[in-house]
Amino acid sequence: MDKRQRVVVGLSGGVDSAVTAHLLKQQGHEVVAIFMKNWEDDDDSEYCSSRQDFLDAAAVADVLGVELEHVNFAADYKDRVFAEFLREYQAGRTPNPDVLCNAEIKFKAFLDHALRLGAEKIATGHYARVRQGAAGYELLKGLDPLKDQSYFLHRLTQEQLARTWFPVGELAKTEVRRIAAEIGLPNARKKDSTGICFIGERPFREFLNRYLANTPGPIRDDRGRTIGEHVGLSFYTLGQRKGIGIGGLKERGAARGGSEHEPWFVARKDMASNTLYVVQGHDHPWLLSPTLRADDASWIAGHAPAAGGFAAKTRYRQSDAACRLAGGANGSFALDFAAPQWAVTPGQSAVLYDGEVCLGGGVIAGAETA
Repeated sequence: MDKRQRVVVGLSGGVDSAVTAHLLKQQGHEVVAIFMKNWEDDDDSEYCSSRQDFLDAAAVADVLGVELEHVNFAADYKDRVFAEFLREYQAGRTPNPDVLCNAEIKFKAFLDHALRLGAEKIATGHYARVRQGAAGYELLKGLDPLKDQSYFLHRLTQEQLARTWFPVGELAKTEVRRIAAEIGLPNARKKDSTGICFIGERPFREFLNRYLANTPGPIRDDRGRTIGEHVGLSFYTLGQRKGIGIGGLKERGAARGGSEHEPWFVARKDMASNTLYVVQGHDHPWLLSPTLRADDASWIAGHAPAAGGFAAKTRYRQSDAACRLAGGANGSFALDFAAPQWAVTPGQSAVLYDGEVCLGGGVIAGAETA
């Protein structure tokens, strides 16, 4: 066991961070908990659950016998994460707020605050692991393959990893829930959160509509025929199937030789002409990319890996895909995949792996399609 240390735990109200605090206390560490409030707009609405999350976190802190501090990072979140989130959507890309949120809030603003409290380490309920080797700190996948969150943590630095523990990364989710029930945590059965990082679950298009201008335009198929009208390019993402708004097109589908029942997918966005392109069929060539380009690279080792064979994810929850890395030294890189990847989306993260080791990644700038 590591020597007794003062550890500040980000207590979110969820079961993973609650068990994190319990495990560290059980190991003999001095545990202090912080609840991060990061969103204030319409905080009294039915969708924002921050008040309930705080009550859950307070109940957990009470059971565990740890001190809980409520800290407001809403201004930091709005400036560092949400403003960038909106800029990306306005430009027609689909950002990943959880990646930016981890880099800017949970492991920057929160870490800075914890250090001011005299913390030697911070800990969160992420499913990932940190290993110290001869060349520095490595970020590893969580042992539960269904819960691994290293994808969202790929922008962490050596300095951040040196200060961070992920205790539940060594466990399966079922074991985490078992521990929570065994020690009588009030949130043992609380369902996992989804939705925008810190903002929670809400009707996404309606939410974005409050912040982004929407300019309707044509929806066209792969033959250039206008088959509908979109509500604004920012509100669609590549690979999207539901909510496109082009019903009553069975005859068109049958006429072009495809099945009249084949679903439509968003395939391209032309910002210059404000046109949304859709195609029929999950495996349409416009949805398959053998290569991608990424910018704004961040490498956990502090430098790009040597070009060669690796695995990558272009979205969370997809299987690792074999690829070859080229470039990387100047903040940009290219990946060539052994098999074409589906709906590679600008704004999302391309994250590189060498086995269980997450090497880092970058923001997808574009991809070639067939």
